[in-house]
Amino acid sequence: MNTVSTVNGGIPFWYAHGGTPVPREPLAGDTSADVCVVGGGYTGLWTAYYLKRAVPFLDITVLEAAFCGHGASGRNGGRLHNGFAGRGRYARLHGHDAAVRLQQAVNATVAEVVRFAADEKIDADIHHGGTLEVARNPAQLARLRDHHSVEIAFGENDRVMRGARETAERVRIAGAVGSTWTPHGARLHPAKLVTGLADAVEALGVTIHESTPVTEIRPKHAVTPYGTVRAPYVLRCTEGYTAALKGHGRTWLPMDSSVIVTEPLPSSLWDTLGWQGRETLGDLAHSPVYAQRTADGRIVLGRRDASYRHGPAVGADTATRTPPATVDALRDLLVRLFPTTAGTRIDHTWSGLVGVPRDRCATVALDRSTGLGWAGGYADCGVATANLAARTLRDLIQQDSGQAGPTELTTLPWVGHTSRRWEPEPLRRLGVHTVRAAYRAADRREAAAVSAETDRLATWADRLTGRA
Repeated sequence: MNTVSTVNGGIPFWYAHGGTPVPREPLAGDTSADVCVVGGGYTGLWTAYYLKRAVPFLDITVLEAAFCGHGASGRNGGRLHNGFAGRGRYARLHGHDAAVRLQQAVNATVAEVVRFAADEKIDADIHHGGTLEVARNPAQLARLRDHHSVEIAFGENDRVMRGARETAERVRIAGAVGSTWTPHGARLHPAKLVTGLADAVEALGVTIHESTPVTEIRPKHAVTPYGTVRAPYVLRCTEGYTAALKGHGRTWLPMDSSVIVTEPLPSSLWDTLGWQGRETLGDLAHSPVYAQRTADGRIVLGRRDASYRHGPAVGADTATRTPPATVDALRDLLVRLFPTTAGTRIDHTWSGLVGVPRDRCATVALDRSTGLGWAGGYADCGVATANLAARTLRDLIQQDSGQAGPTELTTLPWVGHTSRRWEPEPLRRLGVHTVRAAYRAADRREAAAVSAETDRLATWADRLTGRA
């Protein structure tokens, strides 16, 4: 592969043309607020937005280590969809009906994000074309059918199952044998969304300090090198960067997800691919791919890889580079999916962090005894889940402060959930790499097989990680 012209690392492609926003002033010393939000990504900014809209007199301060959108909110693949980390476990813990309510809330959140952008006049290249999940071999097709049935059982009656011919009429993916489509999905431009969100939050009167890393969170205190913000409520909204905070090194695994972006494709090439509906894409591999067709005619394709960071590397900009072997693997995957892209240049590649809980359950919580709140652990389902988490944190704070009672959101089963901590090193690294190798091997073996059975390596890995 020729990567001479490929930009690797640094700021993601989403910022490549307009550049990163002019940084806001860092914290200038000790101060106080009613609510301090740690993290200037989707979760933190939407929390400040909805809370300030609900209670305009609140003094809210947002602290961001770099610039708003530096983390996953500005690095993701631009896929807004209704996936949710941990739904099956929540069904086992709290019952099917509770998990159905949770899924319905996530479904509605996709439309809420689209509505928010329209109301705030944020042009984020949103196309509400749904999400298409594709099977490319017999084992994936068997899982796809099971997945479709499960989604219907969780109340998604507007989901559609398609065969190979119908799938090809939507988008021509080599070897696709079936797909399932949900209307609860949309393509977007992550940086345009998070930049517009930050501007909307600031316009409401929320104070945002960038270039202000928080090193420690404790009750009523957010500690930075430049001073401490004291507030009755301190909310941790740091997702994959949570491990950089004192005492949180084993809370969520900061795992890399890597992305490539092609050059703009000519119309003749798009004629061979279809994809006129601009659905966001996923598949039923054990190491699943995600993809979108951008507003300017590129393909964005990504996948979570086997690496994760710990210690100082969690916040290091140099770690945003994608290893050459990963770039090659993503490029090969692109060509396997779309063979006519074989001569296409890769313009940009980068990596970013997602937060993965030990039990793979996203969560949102407020400790009423300390005023500490948090949300995250979204794994690969962060855009919609961040918005739902933010509105839930708003309701939890209003309930705790006596301004409102319980709401539909505060009674959802993910509220207050606690995941056990990850194992210490070196057990964690050994386990993570073993599991990821098992999933990759299972994908290779299934691609070469005619059996509809899920590979035994993947079944073993599912049991070990709690997916099963």
